[in-house]
Amino acid sequence: MRIGIVTKPHLIAARETLAELEVWLGERKVEAVWAPEAAALLASGDRQILTREEIAVAVDLVLVLGGDGTLLAMAGVIAHTGSDVPILGVNFGWLGFLTEITHAELYPSLDAALAGRVEHDERMMLRGTVRSSAGGAAAAPRDTRVALNDIVFTRTALSRMIDLAVTVGEQFVTSVKADGLIIASPTGSTAYNLAAGGPIVHPAMDAMVLTPIAPHTLTHRPIVIPAEREIRVRAGSANDSAEIYVTFDGQHGFPLQEGDEVSVTRAPRPIRLVRSAARNYFEVLRRKLKWGER
Repeated sequence: MRIGIVTKPHLIAARETLAELEVWLGERKVEAVWAPEAAALLASGDRQILTREEIAVAVDLVLVLGGDGTLLAMAGVIAHTGSDVPILGVNFGWLGFLTEITHAELYPSLDAALAGRVEHDERMMLRGTVRSSAGGAAAAPRDTRVALNDIVFTRTALSRMIDLAVTVGEQFVTSVKADGLIIASPTGSTAYNLAAGGPIVHPAMDAMVLTPIAPHTLTHRPIVIPAEREIRVRAGSANDSAEIYVTFDGQHGFPLQEGDEVSVTRAPRPIRLVRSAARNYFEVLRRKLKWGER
């Protein structure tokens, strides 16, 4: 097996673990490939260093040490390359809802992976395609990105409430006048969506969630949409120029102009996450979010 190691940049807390991991993999004759930020935490030596994009297509397993943001970034890279490589996420962050495997479970999890005894969760991803208002519906895509958690429309720091026209399939849904709008996957339902009052959706569900952020109309409530539908969000004419910002998993983003449209669909391929053998999804909810506790 060939394993790629990716860390959060400047993750000093992982330095000792990385040094131990290099020895552990070497003793088992497992080929290790290091992302530059991971290699930078080790003493100088002869090791193979590849970019995250190169790792995504060159290994059998990606080991991510960091928090959920590091895993989200790597999931986006894997989706962009079209790879099907699974991710094993080890938590070195604060919450670690996606990087659910603890430091103590690192080597047992790797042993299970080497023996082919791990199970994977297939998580639906979102694909967002941005088209400029200049060319209308026939306009060539200005940008296309994939997100595991969510695609979020927010107002800029000094802008007023924003206006977004939402269509699902060929049916107009509503005009959202709010601080923003979240389109979340089931995986992302426990992230920004939950903080904004959206529902928790089990990751095995084939659905997307539309959740307004601080809506002006109190009757605007989150709604769950079948994943096979296309959601289109258009920047309304009531907005000031470039006052709407769209972000993908909090990793990439750019401003939208009046009439610009973002089409959101289920991505063609899910991402595979190595599941912890020590706990199930509901236990993760209880432990990480204190879900169901008084």
